[in-house]
Amino acid sequence: GVAMADDEDDPSSREISKCWLALKALERHDLDECLEHCNAALEKNPYDQQMWYIKTRCLTLKNWIDDTELEEEGVAEVLMDEHATAAMPRPGTSLRRPGTRTQTGMPNQGIRPTTSSGRPTTGFLRPGTSTRPMTNKGGVEGAFRGNRPGTTRPVTTSGRMVRLGTASMLAEPGGPFINVDKLDLRKYARRPALARVLCDYILHHDRNPKKAVELASFATVNAGFDDWWWKHRLGKGYYQLGLLRDAEKQFKSSIADTPTIDATLQLANVYIRLDQPASAMRVYRAGQTQFPGETSMLLGEARIHDALNDAAAGVALYKNVLQWDATNVEAIACMGAHHFYTDQPEIALRFYRRLLMMGVNNTELWNNLGLCCFYASQYDMTLHCFQRALQLADDDNMADVWFNVGQVAIGIGDLNLAEQAFKIAVSVDANHSESFNNMGVLDLRAGKVDQAIANFQTAHELLEFAHEPLYNAALTAFKLGQFQKAFEKVEKALENFPEHEDSLELRRQLVQHFNLL
Repeated sequence: GVAMADDEDDPSSREISKCWLALKALERHDLDECLEHCNAALEKNPYDQQMWYIKTRCLTLKNWIDDTELEEEGVAEVLMDEHATAAMPRPGTSLRRPGTRTQTGMPNQGIRPTTSSGRPTTGFLRPGTSTRPMTNKGGVEGAFRGNRPGTTRPVTTSGRMVRLGTASMLAEPGGPFINVDKLDLRKYARRPALARVLCDYILHHDRNPKKAVELASFATVNAGFDDWWWKHRLGKGYYQLGLLRDAEKQFKSSIADTPTIDATLQLANVYIRLDQPASAMRVYRAGQTQFPGETSMLLGEARIHDALNDAAAGVALYKNVLQWDATNVEAIACMGAHHFYTDQPEIALRFYRRLLMMGVNNTELWNNLGLCCFYASQYDMTLHCFQRALQLADDDNMADVWFNVGQVAIGIGDLNLAEQAFKIAVSVDANHSESFNNMGVLDLRAGKVDQAIANFQTAHELLEFAHEPLYNAALTAFKLGQFQKAFEKVEKALENFPEHEDSLELRRQLVQHFNLL
C-alpha cells in the first residue's frame, strides 16, 4: 500500500484559520476579539480581501448608532429652515404649533406640566421632540435654548456627526483604517459586496455622508436603478446632508421596490423634519399595514399625537403597542404618566411597578413611584421611594426630585421642609423655574412680598411658557392695588393657558374695576 504522509510536524495544518476565528467573533458580536484577529492577518498580508471585508464590517458595527431615532435639531437647522410651508400654521397641523384645546377626559395644562419648549410632558424622554421651538416663541433666543432651562442646543446636527467620526478615527491605533478620499469609488461601485460594506463604513464610522452619497450614486447606476438597498443608503446620505426633498424621493423609491421597516421610519423622520406631521402619520399607518405588529410604527405615530397635544389618540396607540409587546418601556412609562395625570395614581403605580420588575432602576422611576404612593395615600412608602431616587440622582435630575419632595411636604403641611427642599433644588439647578415659583408662594404666606415678586419674575424669565408664575405675580399686584400691572400679567398668563379659570376670573374682576373707573 501507499504510505500516508505524516503532516503532524506541519504547524500550519494545526492552526485554526484567522478568518474563521474573526467571523465567529463577529457572529458573537465580540468586536474587540474580531479586530485582533483581523489586525493580525492584515499585518501579514495587507491585501487580504476577506479580512478587509470582515474588519470593515466590524468597525461599522462598533460605531453603529440607531439613526431611525430623530436626533435633536441644531441651531442652524432651526434658524435657517427653508422647508416651512406656512409661517403661522393652524394649531394641530404643525409640530411648531400643537393644538391648545383640552380634550374631554384628558388633563389640562394646569395639571400636566410642560417641557421648556411648551409641550406637555409625555412620560418618556425622546430625542428631538421635546426641544423643537414653537412658532410664537421663535427667534434666535428660542433657537439656542436646549432641552432644559440654562442649556443650549448644538450648532448643527451634522457637526456632531463629524465629531463622532473624528473620535472613532482617533481611537484606532496607527491612524484610520481606510482613507476614503484616496479611494477610486467607481472601481468599488462595480464590486457590490465590497461596495456595500464600504458605504456603511463611510456612513457610520467616518460619518462622511458626502462620500457615501458619491459611492451610492455610482453603485445605483451600475445596478440599473432598481436596487432598493442603494436607494436607501442614498436617502440616508441626503438626510444627513440636510437635502430632505432628495432623501424623500430616494426613500419612497426604495419602499416602492422593497418595503422595509428602516426605510419607512426614515421617510417618516424626513416628514417630521419638514414639519409635516400628517404626512409622517400617513407613512406610519402604511407601515402598520405592511408590517403588522411592528411597534416602532405605532410608537412613531403615538409620539406625533403627543407632540400635537392629541393625548387621547396617543394613549390608544400606546395600549396597542402593549398588546404586541408587553415589555415596551416607552409605552408603559407613557401609560403610567397618563393615568397619574388623569387622577388615577393607583393604576399608574401598577405601570411603574411593572417597570421596576423589568429591571429599570433610575432616579426618574423612583421619583414617579414616590409621587404615585403619596397621591394613593401610601405615605409609608413615599419617603423610601424619594430616598432611593436621591441616592441614584445626579446634578441633571436631583433638582426635580427635591422639588417633588417639597410638593409632598406642602401636601402634609410641613412648610419648613417644603421651603428647604425648594432651596436645595435651586442650589442644585439655578434654572429650576418651578422651585422659584413655589418659593414665591411660600414667601407670600410668610409676608415677604418683595421677595415673592422677585421669585415670580425669575420663574417667568426661566420658563416663559408656564402660566403659574404670571398668574401669581398678577394676583400679588392686584392685592397691592397695581391694577395695570396685574392686567398685563394676567393677559400673558392667558396667552400661555387660555382655559385657566383663576386667570379668567381675575381678568373679569380687573375689567369690571376698569369699567367703574
